[in-house]
Amino acid sequence: MASISNSAVAFTGTTASDLLRSSKSGGANGIPLRTLGKARFSVKTRDLSVVAKVRKVKKHEYPWPEDPDPNVKGGVLTHLSHFKPLKEKPKPVTLEFEKPLVALEKKIIDVRKMANETGLDFSDQIASLENKYQQALKDLYTHLTPIQRVNIARHPNRPTFLDHIFSITEKFVELHGDRAGYDDPAIVTGIGTIDGRRYMFMGHQKGRNTKENIMRNFGMPTPHGYRKALRMMYYADHHGFPIVTLIDTPGAFADLKSEELGQGEAIAHNLRTMFGLKVPIVSIVIGEGGSGGALAIGCANKLLMLENAVFYVASPEACAAILWKTAKAAPKAAEKLKITGSELCKLQVADGIIPEPLGGAHADPSWTSQQIKNAINEAMDELNKMDTEALLKHRMLKFRKIGGFQEGVPVDPIRKVNMKKKEEPVAGKTPVIELEYEVEKLKQQISKAKESSSKPTELALNDMIEKLKKEIDLEYSAAVEAMGLKDRFLNLREECLKANSQDQLLHPVLMDRIEKLSDEFNKGLPTAPNYTSLKYKLDMLKEFSVAKSNLEKNGKGEELKLDINKKLKEVMDQPEMKEKLQALKAEVQKSGASSAADLDDGTKESISKVKKEIELELASVLKSMDLNVEIVRAKELIDQDLKAKVERLEEETNKKIENLMKSSDLKNTIKLLKLEVAKAGKTPDAALKNKIEALEQQIKRKLSAAISSSEIKEKHKELQAEIKALECDGGLNGSLKNDDLKEASSKYDESRV
Repeated sequence: MASISNSAVAFTGTTASDLLRSSKSGGANGIPLRTLGKARFSVKTRDLSVVAKVRKVKKHEYPWPEDPDPNVKGGVLTHLSHFKPLKEKPKPVTLEFEKPLVALEKKIIDVRKMANETGLDFSDQIASLENKYQQALKDLYTHLTPIQRVNIARHPNRPTFLDHIFSITEKFVELHGDRAGYDDPAIVTGIGTIDGRRYMFMGHQKGRNTKENIMRNFGMPTPHGYRKALRMMYYADHHGFPIVTLIDTPGAFADLKSEELGQGEAIAHNLRTMFGLKVPIVSIVIGEGGSGGALAIGCANKLLMLENAVFYVASPEACAAILWKTAKAAPKAAEKLKITGSELCKLQVADGIIPEPLGGAHADPSWTSQQIKNAINEAMDELNKMDTEALLKHRMLKFRKIGGFQEGVPVDPIRKVNMKKKEEPVAGKTPVIELEYEVEKLKQQISKAKESSSKPTELALNDMIEKLKKEIDLEYSAAVEAMGLKDRFLNLREECLKANSQDQLLHPVLMDRIEKLSDEFNKGLPTAPNYTSLKYKLDMLKEFSVAKSNLEKNGKGEELKLDINKKLKEVMDQPEMKEKLQALKAEVQKSGASSAADLDDGTKESISKVKKEIELELASVLKSMDLNVEIVRAKELIDQDLKAKVERLEEETNKKIENLMKSSDLKNTIKLLKLEVAKAGKTPDAALKNKIEALEQQIKRKLSAAISSSEIKEKHKELQAEIKALECDGGLNGSLKNDDLKEASSKYDESRV
């Protein structure tokens, strides 16, 4: 691989790329390349000549040529030419904001032409115009807006990576290939020396004209370019070469094939690797640094920027298209993005600014390159003093401090004035599906709360009720608006507020208008488009309100129950009450009764007396707790089991009577009785009357025989015994007597007939 050398000489009127530098072993030194470019090298043997030809490629096939080399399929890219001086000087390009300067420059040219043609002395006028031009140039380039700096960074004549490299290095050897079958021309890498110190250089290479831009893909690398840079990073780390990267790209090439080949993975791999390299890294933004495409070779210990360079996560045009839906808002976006060198230094993203000449780097490329060289030497002198551990920590902390914040520090008043006010969140309706999910979740909590504490459930229930109230208000507002009654409601509201503010009663006419509007709204509400969701939310609010009241009642009931039990225990633990109960117990034991039915009348009276005393004592205690005490009748306190037994006995008796009524013998007797009654009429004679009475007695005997079966009698006796036991205990007060049972058992006697 050929090496190129040059002496550190400043050339005026030509760029460093216009000079040919060769090795000391041979070749020309200081001869313009354009001169040598005209020569044609050929080897002649008699009549045979061999001439090198460049293969023509199809248009628009870069950066993915189908077959770059016919001999090596998909391999060596012979269509990539080496960096050569341009055959013609680039045409001057005037930016939009530079047009006032062009008018002054034209005046100077016209005055000089006139002086040459007429032979008159216009030196004073020319000097005045030149001073005016320099002052205007200075005023313009010292007060550039962010979008103007973006335009300068994108200037077609701005010096490229290789322009700067050939100007600042004594020797430079370009290294090609990613060792994976491709060499991306958008990223150039190589080893060079500055003041005798070796460095690994890598950077984005843009073209100087349309043809070169197509060849270099406008400085937008593919995954192969980042993998080539990664290979050179490992190489530099292994040999201990400090790394210098020059950034000048709109961003990584974002086409389908690049994504398929792992564009994101390649950039991420570079980011991770650069943080672990043990050699100093200095990155310089010489043009525009776009997004991850720039950051992939920009994770350095020192990030420097040329004065008119920009560094951004998204181009101003893209940002404007996203935020303001038009690329015309790019100036506003450029200002908000804070992408210039001075702004990024304030944010501690960039570590320094390299000055440019008035008019931009393209106005004096050699001077700009010399400033870059000085900045590299200064930064490397500082970084070379650090050991490996300090170097890695320095690189890590540089990125860790970006975007840092402190809590509790008061905001600068000047800055606070320019801060955007916090926008209040706009209230919106919750979708019914989401609300249903929350409702079901709360219902499950309520059901589980019965087994555990209900306090969390009460809080959740209160939150849901408040939320439903807000939702219902929003639904009502939407319904009013949909029905076209919003203006009328607002007018009525203003009139009511006015009347309230003046402490006046509402006028009857106003009351009538309110009632009419309310009736109209209620009648038209079912036709509102959101009536279904409104009704659902109203039902949920009603249901949860009932649940809340029940929870409150249950809570109060539990507390009251605990208080009552506590008071009852205090009453029963009184010494007097204990003595009475012990005396009553001794009296019962003395009587020798085995059951309550065997107790004598005196003992029963003693039991009733003590019971009444206890009831009165408890009633006074409950009244002291502001509770109304009612004496409940024994009939109302009948045990449910006893009631069920009475009902079952009644059903059995009814069934027996029903079966007897269906028998043919009793049916014939009843029919005969009906006939005799029909014959007798209203005034029966004595014979018919006796006959009717005889038939009635016969039917009664048959019914009594059916009811008086042994099975029903036994059940009747058992119920009587239970009732007597309850009477002795004082539970019934004789409210359910034997007559009741007799009445139940003989319900279908002669009255039924």
